Amino acid sequence: MGRKVHPTGFRLGITKDHLSRWYAEGEDYARLLAEDRAIREKIETELKRAGVSKVEIERSPQQVSLKIHAAKPGIVIGRKGATVKELRQSLHEMTSKRIKVDVEEIKRPDLDAKLVAETIADQLSRRVSHKRAMRQAVQRTMRAGAKGIMIRVSGRLGGSEMARVDSIRDGRIPRHTLRADIDYADTIARTTYGVIGIKVWIYKGDILPGEPLVV
Repeated sequence: MGRKVHPTGFRLGITKDHLSRWYAEGEDYARLLAEDRAIREKIETELKRAGVSKVEIERSPQQVSLKIHAAKPGIVIGRKGATVKELRQSLHEMTSKRIKVDVEEIKRPDLDAKLVAETIADQLSRRVSHKRAMRQAVQRTMRAGAKGIMIRVSGRLGGSEMARVDSIRDGRIPRHTLRADIDYADTIARTTYGVIGIKVWIYKGDILPGEPLVV
């Protein structure tokens, strides 16, 4: 059995920063960790059309501060701020704390592994050929300025009787290099033949000593 390490967890504290930044002990830690997961699931479900990539969470005793990274921030904010106001109210009811929401636009969504993976998942759900979806994603990402990309899909590809794995790669993906800025994401596509898993690695370059961490 191969030994595999999550590309983000491998680099935490070296070139990657934590998405949740707070401190707690004992039962409080478990409760707040579950609350963080519930907040992220709620945001990703309710703002699916906004292309949410990641949610940063910081906590103080009476406030939860969120930074939502989205490809379409206008959908997150809504008309005259109505959508973000509703989100703030529902999260306040969930956590019983003040909610502060900041929205940051993802200017190059083709360089975001989460958004690339979800685009492929959406195409597979609409019965697009997996090879075509992967090839188009690789071309868009490399044109956007990536130094390398690898995509791996697994499951009953094309409706085959037996599950299999297929992958495509372009450029360099130095997964063992700690200073390499590799964005990783995985998701699933629900098709009529079953669930297909999708993994995406995007290499953007190196982060040298003294440069700020990335989330």
